[in-house]
Amino acid sequence: MKTKNEILKTIPSVDQILTLLQIQKLNNITSHKNIVSSIRETLENIRQEIMNLSEEEILTYDLSLAQLIRQIEKTIEKNTTMSLRPVINATGVVLHTNLGRSLLSEEVKEALWSVASEYSTLEIDVDTGERGSRYTHVEKLLCKLTKAESSLVVNNNAAAVTLVLTTLAKDKEVIVSRGELVEIGGSFRIPEVMEQSGAKLVEVGSTNKTHLKDYENAINDNTGALLKVHTSNYKILGFTKSVSTQEIVELARKHNLPSIEDVGSGVLIDLTQYGLSPEPTVQGVVAAGMDIVTFSGDKLLGGPQAGIIIGKKKYIDLIKRHPLNRALRIDKLTLAALEATLKIYEEEEDIINRIPTLRMLTVQKETLYKRAQELKDRLTSSLENFAQIKIEESQSQVGGGALPLEKLPTYVVSCYSENISTSQLEKELRYADKPIFARIFKDRVCFDMRTLTDKDIEDIDKSLKNILKNNGGY
Repeated sequence: MKTKNEILKTIPSVDQILTLLQIQKLNNITSHKNIVSSIRETLENIRQEIMNLSEEEILTYDLSLAQLIRQIEKTIEKNTTMSLRPVINATGVVLHTNLGRSLLSEEVKEALWSVASEYSTLEIDVDTGERGSRYTHVEKLLCKLTKAESSLVVNNNAAAVTLVLTTLAKDKEVIVSRGELVEIGGSFRIPEVMEQSGAKLVEVGSTNKTHLKDYENAINDNTGALLKVHTSNYKILGFTKSVSTQEIVELARKHNLPSIEDVGSGVLIDLTQYGLSPEPTVQGVVAAGMDIVTFSGDKLLGGPQAGIIIGKKKYIDLIKRHPLNRALRIDKLTLAALEATLKIYEEEEDIINRIPTLRMLTVQKETLYKRAQELKDRLTSSLENFAQIKIEESQSQVGGGALPLEKLPTYVVSCYSENISTSQLEKELRYADKPIFARIFKDRVCFDMRTLTDKDIEDIDKSLKNILKNNGGY
């Protein structure tokens, strides 16, 4: 029986590997220094892998020279390419936070590149030639689309909430329903955001039920604002009661307090007409009279990461002048992408198809099946004897903390091969020239057609063939 130490002794040295012709050819694409460091990194990873083997795995473990060279080549490729780079999202999660959330359309990309590659009108008034404000590029658009009096944009929605509360309620109490104390991405929680703002959180009601009288009973001379938070990443069902936006607005006015609502995803169109669950639109919240509304730019709005603040001019002016605003401001790239995205909404022409996020969320099931059939036909034509390829019905997710209960019917193309384990296949796909992120279900790798483009289908076909060929199954 082999032991771990015996296996470790079979690993060639760095000097031995450097003499191999396949390794020497790599000098044409990278430096000798990088080749040596990549070999050492690969060997260390292999040693760690061997040390973690179980007794059963030791019996079947085999590291061929060809496999070792491939791993070194992958390490070199990893070390010589951008860490932040495009990937293929075959998970079916449309707003996949780890994969960058919203995709920008081609027309937005063109606007972004033109600003990124040349000098721009970032903070200059073309009419006067004097210094201007960077916020003017999107302020009118936001006010036109939402009917708000004024607007401001910072780098994300957590920053937006922090800035609003710091400006309007520092050292004062902010009343919020206990059922709305959400946790957002990265384990950040609304109470912690409020604490950083200097505002004191006052929880009212219970987890599942909050009444208007709960807010009213908590108001005192030190109350700074009433806050409503849309629970965009979870739903409380059953025996529930919440206070409406309109009720919060009326109570705040009665006591001469600012009313603030964080709507999270920033929906600008009614999604129910496309069969999706109802979400409060930004325009609807503004129309209800809310003084300040905050939302994200990179969720259901379909733009870049940004925290958007809209509302009454008297409050927005105060927020703009706060010193913290400088630390949270957005750069020219975000502004360019956001302005181009908002212009699509302004034009009101084919919005659903021009905003990739909305297009993916509303694509018809019949279209998804046609895409699945195309991928299946491609794979079956060359892999039929080496892998089982099937089309199966499944469900996609919206993701990004939006529409948490929404299950989107979809089709996936699933793959199973006896020549490579499912977990190894999934891993190999992530190491493809353009990394492919799929999901595993019932010991099969599944590619969800909802989040794939035509080009993605070509790349998946090519990568699968290469992987199975290298693993002796093609």
